[in-house]
Order: sequence, then structure tokens, then C-alpha cells
Amino acid sequence: MRVFPIFYDALPTPMQFAGFTLRNNLFVAPMAGVTDRPFRQLCKKLGAGVAVSEMVTSNSLLYGSEKTQRRANHDGEVDPISVQIAGADPAMMAEAARYNADRGAQIIDINMGCPAKKVCNVMAGSALMQDEPLVARILEAVVKAVPHTPVTLKFRTGWNRQNRNAPVVARIAEESGIRAIAIHGRTRADQYMGEAEYDTIAQVKTLVKIPVIANGDIATPEKAKFVLDYTGADGVMIGRAAQGRPWIFREIEHYLATGELLPPPLVSEIHRVCREHLADLYGFYGEDRGVKIARKHISWYTKGLVGSAAFRRTMNQIPDIPAQLAAVDAFFGQLADADARLSYEAELPQELAA
Repeated sequence: MRVFPIFYDALPTPMQFAGFTLRNNLFVAPMAGVTDRPFRQLCKKLGAGVAVSEMVTSNSLLYGSEKTQRRANHDGEVDPISVQIAGADPAMMAEAARYNADRGAQIIDINMGCPAKKVCNVMAGSALMQDEPLVARILEAVVKAVPHTPVTLKFRTGWNRQNRNAPVVARIAEESGIRAIAIHGRTRADQYMGEAEYDTIAQVKTLVKIPVIANGDIATPEKAKFVLDYTGADGVMIGRAAQGRPWIFREIEHYLATGELLPPPLVSEIHRVCREHLADLYGFYGEDRGVKIARKHISWYTKGLVGSAAFRRTMNQIPDIPAQLAAVDAFFGQLADADARLSYEAELPQELAA
């Protein structure tokens, strides 16, 4: 079986980020229900410089919950370990930062980008952009709470298209001691509709000296280079395009280093990566939860391949690990040639969080 190459003639360019030397300037966007430890480890293995965790609540009453404990699990994860926290109360956010730093977080990331209603309804996530004084209080409280741990911030271009206040928030962030910012090229009101715009990100880059990471609709190596060139950003953050396609980081890394596109992956390579990912999911979540979590990843790995629609319908009814693995092996086995390179449209599944 052929595998992904690990080394290239042209080496990636390291990036200095929040006190760490990264292998490159490619970031995995935090996505609720997606960027768990198995996914983060896989993306780092396949070329990402940093993978930010799913957002962790700032509500101390939930620190002991199974979900929060699992999201805070970084056992064996490659440095740096970046943990995203979410909330609207400065004191609670400060405590959440201390809690996670004490448990191994090497970077604390603050969520002001999530547009989900359940987050915005409690004035967290991107809803915070409506209240710039509160933004300042939260950032200052978190930075003060973890003086030896760098703090970063992810946010959107604004609350709505009439109020694109990312430049103001960026300046507040820099003045508050935030070490780097990531900006999704949509407003809160846009959710994930329409196309991301990069003019606001380019404007922000001219206003601050801290690193700026561009996020939104980056699904190909060519688009990654375009966004970097257009915005002047220091790095790019990939979210939806990595779902079922974690090798996108290696593809972008290679393209930025050489100007050449890697060939599409082999059927056998996709099968192998999927299989390894499933094994990690089962080990991390256990059989019952693992099988359920695995379904969406299998769907993403097979999306666009011949016969995948019918396969996904069947897959969602399979109740246990042996049957799920057998179905995956059978699906990839029936494809015409395991050593063929597949060509298919890489669609963007709905992103669950920013």
C-alpha cells in the first residue's frame, strides 16, 4: 500500500507564533464536535502547524462534566496545545483560562467568532463584538489571569455588514496583550452564508503588529496562497475544508513551499487515513459514542466518491465497531482501483463552529 510522503525537497517555512516555532503557518480552526483530540492529532500529523481545540465552557459548574473533561484531554498531543474558551463574564473567563493552563494548555484562545444561536443568546462568541468595552474587560482579565501563557483571539469581521468593527476589536486585542488574532471573513449575521470577504482582514493587518491569521472559505492550496497574498496575513486557518480531507494541510504546505500541486490522494491512502482516524475515535470515545461520532467522519471521507450516497445511508444504521469497519473496508474495496488517484469535487460540509 502506498502512503503519503513525509518529506519534500522544499522544506516548509517555520513560523514564530505566540512564543512557539511552528512547522508552518497553517492552523486548524476550532469546530465544535469536530476538532477533538483524534482530529487535531491527525491534522498535525498531516501538516498543520497548530490545531485549536473545541471551545471549552467558562462555566466552572461544568468543569467536571464528561464533555468538558474530554475536550480538555490532550494526552499525547503534539505541542503547542491550544485550548479555546468561551463565555461572556470576565471573571469566569479568567478562571477558565487558569483552569486550562494548569492542566496543560500552552495557548489560551478566546472565542469571539462562533455565530451559533445557543452561544450568542448568552452573549458569548461573536455576540460579544457588539459590546467593545466588554471585549476589552474579558481580554484584559484573561491575559492577566495567565501571565505565563500566551492568549490569542478568534473573531469575525463584525456583528453585521453595517457594523464591521474588526479593526476596533483588533486594536483592543493588541492593547490588551493578546499575542495573535484569527479573523473569519464573515460577520455574525452572515453565519456561514455567502462568500468570505478578505478586505477587512487586509485592513486589520495594516493596523496591528501582532500576527493575523485569515480564516474563511480556504479550500485549496491556490486559495490559501491567494488569501495570504491578498490580505498580507501571517497565516491561514482551515475549518470545513479539512473535514474528511485532513491532508489539505500537507497539500497547502507543499504548494506554498514549491509552487507545485501534489497529486490527488490514492484510494488506498484515503482508506488508510480513514481507518487510522476511526481507530483513534473508538479509543477516545469508547464503542457506543465512538461509532456515532465516526459516522460523520466516514461521511466526509467518502463524500463525492462513486456510490457514497447509498453507502452513507446504510452506514448510519450500523450499530457496532466490527460492522462499521467491515462496511468501510467493503466500500473502499469495491472502488475500481485502490492505486488510482481520485478526482472529485471537494464540497464544504456545514461548519459547526468557528
